Amino acid sequence: QVRLVESGGGLVQPGGSLRLSCAASGSIFRFSAMGWYRQAPGKQRELVARIGSGSRTTYADSVKGRFTISRDNAKNTVFLQMNSLNPEDTAVYVCNLNNGPGDDYWGQGTQVTVSS
Repeated sequence: QVRLVESGGGLVQPGGSLRLSCAASGSIFRFSAMGWYRQAPGKQRELVARIGSGSRTTYADSVKGRFTISRDNAKNTVFLQMNSLNPEDTAVYVCNLNNGPGDDYWGQGTQVTVSS
C-alpha cells in the first residue's frame, strides 16, 4: 500500500505563487512516477504535471512555463511550484503515484483558490 500526504494549498491572489508538496510512504519503487492532477467544480479531473523515475516531466499546456514539478527521491516527495496563478487554476489538486499500468494511488487532495 501507498500513502500520499499533500500540503501547501490555500488562497492566493492572481499572479501569486504556491508550492504544493506530496510525501509518499509505503510500497514505493525506484521507477514510480509521481504527478499532480486537479479537478475544478463541474469539470473532469485533468493531469497538471507528471515526473517519471528518470525525472522526465510532462505538463498540461495550460500550465507550461508557469508550473514546475520536481521530486526528492531520498524523501519520496514530489513538489509542484506554481507561479503566475490565475483564477482558472482554482481546483482541488490531487497527488498521484503510479507503480505501473493500472497501479495508481491518490492523495486526499488540497484546495487551491486563486481569487482577489
